[in-house]
Amino acid sequence: MPSHEWRKLLLLCVFGASSLSATVAQKVPDQALANRQTAAEDPLINLQVSNPILLPSGNKSQDGCVHNVVLMEHDFAFSYGKPFVGSVSPPPCNFNRVIMNFTVTSKGRQFDRLGIMYLGDIEVFRTSTAEPTTNGIEWTYFKEMTHYISLFRSEQKIIFDMGNLVDETYTGIFSTRLTATFSTTPSDDYLYAADIILPISRQASRDNAPSAFSLPSDKAVVKHQLPAITERAVVSLSACGQGAEEFWYTNVLNSQVSTFGNEIGTLYGYSPFREVQLLIDGHLAGVAWPFPVIFTGGISPGLWRPIAGIDAFDLREHEIDITPWLPYFLRGGDHSFEIRVVGVDDDGTGKASLSSEVGSSWIVTGKIFIFLGPEYVGPEDTDTSDPSPFPRIDAPPPTLRIDSSKVTTNATGANETLTFHLSVTRYISITSAITTSATSSYPVSWTQKLSYTNLNLLQAQGLDQYTTQATNGEELSIHGEDAATHRYSSAYAYPITVHSTFSTESNGDFGINASVSRGLDLTVNGPSAFPSGTQSFDMGNSSSPPSFYLSGHQQPVPVPSRPLPFLNGSVTRTNQDGTARYLSAGNRSYSLGTLQQEFSFNGLRDVGNKGAELRLYERGIKAVDARVVSNEEVLLGARIGPLSRFGRGDGAMLTQEGGGKSVKELLGRGPGRPISLLIGGDGQVSGGVGVNTA
Repeated sequence: MPSHEWRKLLLLCVFGASSLSATVAQKVPDQALANRQTAAEDPLINLQVSNPILLPSGNKSQDGCVHNVVLMEHDFAFSYGKPFVGSVSPPPCNFNRVIMNFTVTSKGRQFDRLGIMYLGDIEVFRTSTAEPTTNGIEWTYFKEMTHYISLFRSEQKIIFDMGNLVDETYTGIFSTRLTATFSTTPSDDYLYAADIILPISRQASRDNAPSAFSLPSDKAVVKHQLPAITERAVVSLSACGQGAEEFWYTNVLNSQVSTFGNEIGTLYGYSPFREVQLLIDGHLAGVAWPFPVIFTGGISPGLWRPIAGIDAFDLREHEIDITPWLPYFLRGGDHSFEIRVVGVDDDGTGKASLSSEVGSSWIVTGKIFIFLGPEYVGPEDTDTSDPSPFPRIDAPPPTLRIDSSKVTTNATGANETLTFHLSVTRYISITSAITTSATSSYPVSWTQKLSYTNLNLLQAQGLDQYTTQATNGEELSIHGEDAATHRYSSAYAYPITVHSTFSTESNGDFGINASVSRGLDLTVNGPSAFPSGTQSFDMGNSSSPPSFYLSGHQQPVPVPSRPLPFLNGSVTRTNQDGTARYLSAGNRSYSLGTLQQEFSFNGLRDVGNKGAELRLYERGIKAVDARVVSNEEVLLGARIGPLSRFGRGDGAMLTQEGGGKSVKELLGRGPGRPISLLIGGDGQVSGGVGVNTA
């Protein structure tokens, strides 16, 4: 972003956010907020808006194989360090498709929890929970699992890790049921799946333990040797921040962490930028700039009832094509694969570089999808001293720029506001040639072009924060001379704006007012290691009307069958806009809000990110105070009927939440000082900042 443009944005944020703060922070949400959360007879149905999943018809003579298996029925209560352990065997029929159904119920008070499913040492599903109510919640999520079909063709140990805590305060137990449906489809689109999948993980399944690394405390590195007939290889990275890193995009520069230290405590640092790196034998092979996932307790819990945040029930993985490394790999021997997470370190004068670590903690794993060819595709000779097989790596350090870093003071001399702007750009290109014979070879390459910008404004000594961030990326994998027909590409944008304000009453009651505007725009074209989602719209020659699973619906949704052209990719566009209030009064806490989401899922008919789009599914949904008030869906041109249940929930969630916690802990900005030390008898926060309670 040019300097004059971000300066305009900064002025807009300073005055606009100040105005918003004056409106939002006028008064702690009163008891009327709690009174509006009346109990309902039915549990609240939660959902994550996502693309439709085609369901098997159930007619074995027509589909060849339809076989349902219960993978897990388990209650996660006091489950830290106690994952579910089970197994799954291949069904007694030929299959080329696998889908999974994860259904959860819970009742009581509980935080959101992270869940990870493994087949052996390989992570195959990362999810999180909704926060329950005293009257109960329920949600179902269907997931396409065909890209793991090579694992399902042999017996696998299932490890499902979901750490939970149950005591007299946090009473919510997560009761789960996980099933898999194996089926046969006539579509060849389902057949593009890796032949072998290798883990980049702790490989702890032998001890019946989860295999994720926790950074920075662990060193996330493994060694593997790839088969000599590997034709294509792709690494996927799964990573999300927890603890001090859950709201990494609101963090500040290291030189700024003590800006309000004398008032409300230390802020979280390493900047609001994160980069997940893949290194092969110590060399950078690619990066992932993470999507800012907000779990259902994040920012303000009332935002995410009953609509979960984007990707919260199915955290998206990032893929990096490592095919250019094949000539180097296929000379034999083990090679190291390492995952790192870095931020930005600065010296306080505007100079910055990538940090060697970040805060605690990032939960990471990876895997290598290996696609086999008909024959050996490495070099003819076996002279491992020849450096020519090593790929050409063009990966200069990213360009980091810090602008407008400024601190202002109030009448007492205490720091009052903090503003800064951070921008990052990155280019990576890795190329080589695959030799197929003594006289034949073809070029392969992996290219990434990334840009990032973040503006942070903290006011009222950090009690009010406005963050706006944009991440954009373009990635391209080319195999062969004909780039138009032998390539994978992706383009994505992750904009997010968050504003949150903390306010208090002299009696110790406190509230958080928040607004969020965020989006995801993702285009995937060509042979991805993961299903693009368009496979569900290739219905073959089925004579019966196809049925789809649509999130939030209690029954499959049938639609008229219609022939569709071949779809080479998909375009997902979605955005969420919401506001919420959180109240802690006495020994109870409440949160209500409004959230509106628009979602579209289109197919791409041509190769290239600008291919012609075919409209497949559109949805607009709005929830107010835990009730869905509008829901409009169009699937393949047909309007879908309303949701069968618009449940309303009892929002009492946490008890004694304010006791010893700090403002920073509640807002995800740092460890801070206990609230009891911040609130005086005059209704003010220590450090000289008066909180408007009028």
